[in-house]
Amino acid sequence: MFSGEYSHAMDAKGRLTIPARFRDELEGGLVVTKGYEPCILLYPLGEWSALASKVAQLPKTSRAARAYSRLVFGSAAEVTPDKMGRILLPSFLREYAGIDQEAVIVGVNTYIEIWNPERWRATLEQDMDDLADILDDVSKMGI
Repeated sequence: MFSGEYSHAMDAKGRLTIPARFRDELEGGLVVTKGYEPCILLYPLGEWSALASKVAQLPKTSRAARAYSRLVFGSAAEVTPDKMGRILLPSFLREYAGIDQEAVIVGVNTYIEIWNPERWRATLEQDMDDLADILDDVSKMGI
């Protein structure tokens, strides 16, 4: 499980250090892709494969399924951490997320989100403003 929030600088080549406590769960490989908000999602290869299996079951005749597949899989890249635990984030994903010199890395249970610090703070503020509605929606989902 991934949890916690970490701030890391990105080097001039676009490499970002993954927090040490996350690295063991990523040894089998990892995939980065566009997030649903303007962030980057990082999946361990096992979680990525599970998602791919679920999406493969969606009807190809569904416009929403095709659009979702394009968003998630069309922007995906498999990356490998170097010996120092750094990954190279593709430039098109950094541009999408607005990540330049600093990034916030957030553990979200089975995957990781990588954010521009200002966008992360704004998203947290918005989530807190909407907390009552969010809790109501989540309770309807069984939590």
